[in-house]
Amino acid sequence: MELKGKSILIVEDDPKIRQLIKIYLEQAGYEVWEAKDGVEGQTMFEHVDPCFLIMDLMLPEQSGEELCQWIRQDMKSDVPIIMVTAKVDEQDRIKGLQMGADDYVIKPFSPQELVARVETVLRRTANRCSKISFRGLTIKPLRGEVKYNGEIINLTQHEFKLLHFLMKHPNQILSRDQILEELYPNDEKLVIERTVDVHISKLREKLSEFSGMPDFIDTVRGMGYRFVAL
Repeated sequence: MELKGKSILIVEDDPKIRQLIKIYLEQAGYEVWEAKDGVEGQTMFEHVDPCFLIMDLMLPEQSGEELCQWIRQDMKSDVPIIMVTAKVDEQDRIKGLQMGADDYVIKPFSPQELVARVETVLRRTANRCSKISFRGLTIKPLRGEVKYNGEIINLTQHEFKLLHFLMKHPNQILSRDQILEELYPNDEKLVIERTVDVHISKLREKLSEFSGMPDFIDTVRGMGYRFVAL
């Protein structure tokens, strides 16, 4: 299974529907987070900073409309959103799209079709959704930002480039030469391989301070390094 580096938050009060969507999304290579109502959805959104949102409109505690409004207006986020609802009236669909949803799916729906719609929306919104996320660690290349579970991690320019390169190739072994070429494209021949080890060490240290899990980056003896996405 190809890991896509996209985290998706499902906000749905029906546990069976939520679980069904989760199964199909995970099979498609996405990392999935769940919330059972609008309030929990808001908390989870701040916590995991997802790359995509699938939400029911008729939620307890806080409606999908209110959650969408909070995301677009208060958080000023352009994260792609698909609204899922039993409402079939055309005006309800128009209202949802006007509020900032990127697509609208009516229950009952095919989970395969929903995954296909996610793929379509992601392709359409690629320019505004370039972030990569695995296990709560999210990198936003266009903003130069890294977060773990919502907390910002301050990295140097080379540490940021290194992490981005590793996360673009999840679970793939990258040699020191490949990493040197990425970090120092114009003068990699003048930089010793030991430089990579130093950058890796400092990056690991910063990640472990936040995550408590220093296993995001694996050392593969005699071969190089690998970002552990699972």
